[in-house]
Amino acid sequence: MTRILFQNANLVLADSIREGSLVTEDGKIVDIDAGSHVQADEVLDCQGHHILPGVIDDQVHFREPGLTKKEDLETASRACAAGGVTAFLEMPNTKPPAITIEGVREKEKIAARKSRVNYGFYIGATPDNVSELAQASEVPGIKIFIGSSTGNLLVDQQEALERIFAETTLPICAHCEDESTVRANAERLAGTTNVADHSRIRDENAAVIATTRAVDLARRHQHRFHVLHVSTAAELPLLTHPAPYLTAEICLHHLFFNIDDYARLGSRIQMNPSIKTKADNEGLWQGLLEGTIQVLATDHAPHTLEEKSQPYPQSPSGLPAVENSLALMLDQVNAGRCTLNQVASWMSDAPARIWGMVGKGRIEIGYDADLVVVNMDESRTIRDDQQHSKCRWSPWDGETLWGWPTATFVGGHCVWNQATGFDETFRGSKLRFDHSRGGFWNTSDGIGT
Repeated sequence: MTRILFQNANLVLADSIREGSLVTEDGKIVDIDAGSHVQADEVLDCQGHHILPGVIDDQVHFREPGLTKKEDLETASRACAAGGVTAFLEMPNTKPPAITIEGVREKEKIAARKSRVNYGFYIGATPDNVSELAQASEVPGIKIFIGSSTGNLLVDQQEALERIFAETTLPICAHCEDESTVRANAERLAGTTNVADHSRIRDENAAVIATTRAVDLARRHQHRFHVLHVSTAAELPLLTHPAPYLTAEICLHHLFFNIDDYARLGSRIQMNPSIKTKADNEGLWQGLLEGTIQVLATDHAPHTLEEKSQPYPQSPSGLPAVENSLALMLDQVNAGRCTLNQVASWMSDAPARIWGMVGKGRIEIGYDADLVVVNMDESRTIRDDQQHSKCRWSPWDGETLWGWPTATFVGGHCVWNQATGFDETFRGSKLRFDHSRGGFWNTSDGIGT
């Protein structure tokens, strides 16, 4: 492996930003604040640039197997690399769904051949696969769809949920929208072709009811639980009394879009859970800044533009975001809304700690050299036709952002560079998970190595 010296960088550490140098070797960070005398095979002058820990997106839908006309692990991981994302955790609702250990292993085999970045895959819960979930290992956790799914991935019967929380030990995450509320609203608004009604069908009550139910399960069973894509400020009081087993996340679209944007963007922002109000945008930002929410993710879920252009409700829910997630947040840093240290915490350190990703999430000696170099003074405009995601569109098309990745390193290897593009020969690795370390609240000093 090459020994690389990153000189004259602004290093975004866990609690500070330090001007200095960084040395990587054999895929690890081996020195910080290295002197000019250090011997290296390659010297990179990062003058004026920042180095952050690589982004870890803990909620993506990369569509392989079964739905690869929308996305696959090669195109999605290229989008990750170009966006500064060095690791992803992918959801189980592929075709076939990953609801067995064997199904997860098959997806890992595909990723080993195709993925430019590191990877992990959740195992999906069904009403009757508790024994499979209890035996699963080497995965980030269990995903439950409490609403917003069909077939055997929908788990909304209380008895089944109680068994999953009582009889398994892996961390659990869930999509929380109350199915009966959604169905009742859909019946009331039957026949609508107005995409804005999507937020009336999947309303605040649907989210609050399901999140309340899931948090109650977690507290009673004292089972580590992560609330995915919190979409409304009304859910925040459920999370303000943290326990060693409770964490939560927000997705970018729930911070940046609201129901007023349907007139401009239509089904491009049709999501489950749905986009809510401007007041919810502000409340969710506050929850993130105050620490009620720990993680910022994307829920990257691409569809073709042809599919999205169908009249509502034939238009599917989901949008691509993994390629632009870091830049969107760097732009917010430049606008004074948050700090680089906060972005590194929300997008790297916190997901690593929640899911027990060994050696990930921080710039620290001994940690894996998963890094992203960013230029905070560069502006670029997001364009549909420049996206690396197979669907080739973005809801942020036409928006100019300040602050962009210029190079992404996975295990000390440059997988993407703004000037030279992708290294077509490199492949990422399966993430290592150690759930015995106790998750977010028990690893304040990082997940370690």
